[in-house]
Amino acid sequence: MAERLTEAARGVYVISATPFTDRGEIDYPSTDRMVDFYLAEGVHGMTVLGVMGEAPKLSDTEQTAFMRHVLARVDGRIPVIVGVSNPGTDNLVALSRAAMDAGAAGVMIAGIRGLETEEQIHGYFSRVIDRLGPEIPVCLQDYPPTTGVNMSVAVVERLIDEQPSLVMFKHEECPGHRKLSRLRRSPERGHRRVSILTGNGGLYVPQELARGADGIMTGFAFPGMLVEVWERFAAGNAEAAEDLFDLYLPLVRHEQQIGFGLALRKETLRRRGVLTCPAARDPGPRMDADDHAELDRLVARLLSKLEAAGETRPSGL
Repeated sequence: MAERLTEAARGVYVISATPFTDRGEIDYPSTDRMVDFYLAEGVHGMTVLGVMGEAPKLSDTEQTAFMRHVLARVDGRIPVIVGVSNPGTDNLVALSRAAMDAGAAGVMIAGIRGLETEEQIHGYFSRVIDRLGPEIPVCLQDYPPTTGVNMSVAVVERLIDEQPSLVMFKHEECPGHRKLSRLRRSPERGHRRVSILTGNGGLYVPQELARGADGIMTGFAFPGMLVEVWERFAAGNAEAAEDLFDLYLPLVRHEQQIGFGLALRKETLRRRGVLTCPAARDPGPRMDADDHAELDRLVARLLSKLEAAGETRPSGL
């Protein structure tokens, strides 16, 4: 069993897709290949049932079954965080406890619609974390474009001070680089230091690492690139890290098309030999012939530029 999530967490925590068959059922053979692929790419952790994992489209039974299957396949080799956000607190708590019993390292919680004032935001997360108890490590997800919840630095620091089980903050406010810097400097103002991982599809990785982020949590279809960028940066080779990132930036940007990016990521994972079927569960985006041709060109340009730069070609392509 993997160790519990702590404030010391660092590296690349890939957000897992949820593979489906062309009939919309969970594809467990593809799930096994996907887990093995992520491990081979060198990720330091994994997050399941996130936004990319289409969790709201899964029944409670499916969420639990998928989460347990992934945890069994990982078998403690890397920490796995389970996204448990739910408008019903009882459901959130039940999935959290099931996840921890199955070997999860911690859970990730985002806000829900209707939280507008700082007191409402603080009150909601305080109640949820209290219900979970001190034994369940929590990653607090700050993703205003999806949740509509805007957390100030002050309310985040207040939660960190009051909730020892809050050990990680997922930063996805955009634009939000100044917020990231302020949170990273929180210990200078007497607050506990927590791990900060960044999302936003990986668009701003070099800048976020330079501002003190501990790692990256996103579902980019080339997680090995993110691992190599993080490791170069951690070794003090920031220029080489950014040079590699720049080669992939057109694909990073392409995947960030709102709503449609999921189809691109799943198709890329299919091309890399991970998924049998790239379909999202209905209602979900689908690619047409023009979309495929566009992706063909971007991948071909990537491979050409990687070769010219002497960088490693990604597996499966």
